[in-house]
Amino acid sequence: MLCCTSWEYIYSSSTTPHNSPQNAFVKGNYKKAKALHGRHQSKSNLRSCEQSLIVHIPGEALHLQRANKMQKLAIFRARLWLYRSFSSLSSNPLRVCVVGSGPAGFYTAEKMLKAHQQAQVDIIDRLPTPFGLVSSGVAPDHPETKIVINQFSRVAQHERCSFLGNVTLGSSISLSELRELYHVVVLAYGAESDRSLGIPGENLKGIHSAREFVWWYNGHPDGQNLDPDLKNTDTAVILGQGNVALDVARILLRPTAELATTDIASHALAALEESSIRVVYLVGRRGPAQAACTAKELREVLGIRNLDISIQESDLLLTPADEEELKSNRIHRRVYELLSKAVTSNPKDAGLNKRKLHFVFFRKPVSFLDSKDRPGHVSGVHFEKTVLEVVGPGKQIAIGAGEFEDIKCGMVLKSIGYKSVPVDGLPFDHQKGIVPNDRGRVLCDTSEPSVVEKGLYVCGWLKRGPSGIIATNLHCAEETVSSILEDLDQGELISSSALPKPGKDGLLQLLHDRNVRIVSFSDWEKIDSEEKRLGSSKNKPREKLATWEKLHKAISE
Repeated sequence: MLCCTSWEYIYSSSTTPHNSPQNAFVKGNYKKAKALHGRHQSKSNLRSCEQSLIVHIPGEALHLQRANKMQKLAIFRARLWLYRSFSSLSSNPLRVCVVGSGPAGFYTAEKMLKAHQQAQVDIIDRLPTPFGLVSSGVAPDHPETKIVINQFSRVAQHERCSFLGNVTLGSSISLSELRELYHVVVLAYGAESDRSLGIPGENLKGIHSAREFVWWYNGHPDGQNLDPDLKNTDTAVILGQGNVALDVARILLRPTAELATTDIASHALAALEESSIRVVYLVGRRGPAQAACTAKELREVLGIRNLDISIQESDLLLTPADEEELKSNRIHRRVYELLSKAVTSNPKDAGLNKRKLHFVFFRKPVSFLDSKDRPGHVSGVHFEKTVLEVVGPGKQIAIGAGEFEDIKCGMVLKSIGYKSVPVDGLPFDHQKGIVPNDRGRVLCDTSEPSVVEKGLYVCGWLKRGPSGIIATNLHCAEETVSSILEDLDQGELISSSALPKPGKDGLLQLLHDRNVRIVSFSDWEKIDSEEKRLGSSKNKPREKLATWEKLHKAISE
C-alpha cells in the first residue's frame, strides 16, 4: 500500500509552481487521499478519489514527459495503490434492478444513482411506456402534475441507468432470476388490481372500478376495451370520496370542450361528447369531516361551470368527536369548510344548471340492483345508512344503522382502493395488501419478524399501501435507499471476494432467449415523438397511442 509520504512526494516534487491552479488541485486531492488513507472508506468517496487522482494528477499537475525518476516512481506507486484499492470494486459494481417505472421506481433509481457512484441501475416495467401513474393515473386536465416526467426522463437518460420496458415480472422473468442477476432488487410495481366489495350483484354489467375507468380515459393499453356505457343512463354512482373518485366525477361532468385540449384519449373524448350522464352521486360511508379527498381536488370539482351541487345540510352537523378530528387534521378541516361553503353559495334553482353532483354521506353499499328492463345490467345501489362510532382518540368508524335506501343509476364506479398483487417467491400480507417490510427491507415469511430477504427491497404502494400523492413516494424512496446503503456498508450485499453479478447483460441475454421484445428509453422517445406529432394537429399536447399494436408500431417505424 502506498504510504502517506508518497502522496506528499507527489505534491512536493511537482514541477509546477506551488501557487498554480494545477498544484492547488493536487494539494486538494492529496489532502483527500490522506484523509481517506488508513480508515474505512465509502465506495462513493473512493470512486470520487480514484477519478480525481488518476485522471487529473497525471494530466494536469504532473507532466510525465518532464517528471524526474523519483516523480515517476511516486506516480507509479500512487496508481498501483489506487488500482489495488479499486479494482475489486470497479470490476464488481453494485447491480440494482428496480421493478416498476412509476414515481416510486424513478425516485428510488434517482436516489440510488446519487448515493452510490458505482451503482448500475436498471428499471424494468411491464408496459412499453414509463412513468406509471403519472402517465396513466393523473387526470388529463392536470398537466402541471405531469411535469415531474421531465425529472424522471433525466434519470432514465443517466449513463448508469437503463429503462427496459415490456418486461413483466413473473412471466418475462421470475423474481428468483432477478435476484440471481442483481445484488439489489427493489420492487416498486405499485397496485394494479382493485379491492372488492364482496356484495351481491358486483359482477353486473355497468359496474366498473375507478382504476379501469381512469385507464380508459388516460389511454392505458389495457383500458381501451372497457367501453363504458355512457349513453343509456343519465345517472352514475361513484362509491368513494377520495381524490380518484373526484377525478372521475370531474371527467364525467366537466364540459368536453375543456377536455378537448388535454391529452385525454381520443376514444374517451368521443364517448364523453355523446354521454347522457347528467347526474353523479359521490357516496361515502362516513361524514364530511372524514372525506378522504384534498382541498385542491374538491375545489376543482366544485368549480365546474353550470354544475349544481347538492349536500344535505344535516350531514354537515358536527359531533364533538368530529370536532376533535378536525382540530388535528388541517386537510380534513379545509375540505369540511369547502363543503360547508358549497351548501350556502350554491344556487337553489337547479333548473338553471344542466348537470348535478350529489355528495351523499353516511351510506354503505349493501347490494347492487339488477335491471328489469336490461337483465344482467345494474339499475341501482341498495344502501344502508350509517352512524359513526368512536373506536379511539381521533378515530371513528361507520357502522350500519338498520335503515336502507336505493339510488337508481345505470353506471357504478367503485373507487374503494387499489390493491397490490404478489408474485411467486415474494412474501405478502394479503390482509394489508402490502409486502411485509422493515423500512423497505422485505421480511421473510417466517415466524421470526426480524429476518429479512437479503438484497430484496420494496418501495411505494407495495411497501406502504395505496395512499399519498406523488411526492409521498420521494420520502418513501429515501427510506428504502437508506436501508440499502446501510446494508451495503455492513457488507451484506457485496464484498471484494464475491463473484460479479451479470446485471443488465445477463438480463438482456435471458430475455433475448425468451423472445421478449424489450423497449428501451430511446424506443419510448419514438413513441413520445409520435404522440406529440399526432396531438399537434388537434391542438392537444399529445394523442396517446392507446393500444399495444400502435405502441409497438411507433417503435418499429
